Amino acid sequence: MTDTAKPAADDLRDETAGAAPEVAEHDAAAARIAELEDQLATAKQETLYAQADTQNVRRRAEKEAADARAYAATAFARDVLSVSDNLERALAAIPADLREDDKFKGLVVGLDATGRELASIFARHGITRIEAMGQPLDPNRHQAMMEVPSDAEPGTIVQEMQAGFMIKDRLLRPALVGVAKKPD
Repeated sequence: MTDTAKPAADDLRDETAGAAPEVAEHDAAAARIAELEDQLATAKQETLYAQADTQNVRRRAEKEAADARAYAATAFARDVLSVSDNLERALAAIPADLREDDKFKGLVVGLDATGRELASIFARHGITRIEAMGQPLDPNRHQAMMEVPSDAEPGTIVQEMQAGFMIKDRLLRPALVGVAKKPD
């Protein structure tokens, strides 16, 4: 009986030996599939990151282009502010009695018209005057040049020596001001 049992064991061994390569191939294929799935997931993630990065670069470039358009005239606007200041000083220097004199009336009207046109051009390009008088000192918009004894609340602007201007939401030139302090 032992002779017959022996061949049966050999047959079983032969059957499992034949199945082992199939199992090994299946395991290798499963491992390869898992590896490919990992590579696919990694590639998808890298693609998403690349798309997000590209979108961020595009947004940044669009913002920089918009800022360049909006603030391109900043240096020119600063230069023109001195012309506006001189025009205001010229108008302020004309005494009231000469304003009504027929010899000067045309000059005064022309200077006033030039000042209004300049203000209109500033408004069209987003250049606005900073309100200073009676306002609390804002170091982002005002530059304190001196303290003035006053009954006003300390830190309040009581004198404006030079007008300040904004271009859109950026400071073009700070207002030069005198700030109230308690009288001695």
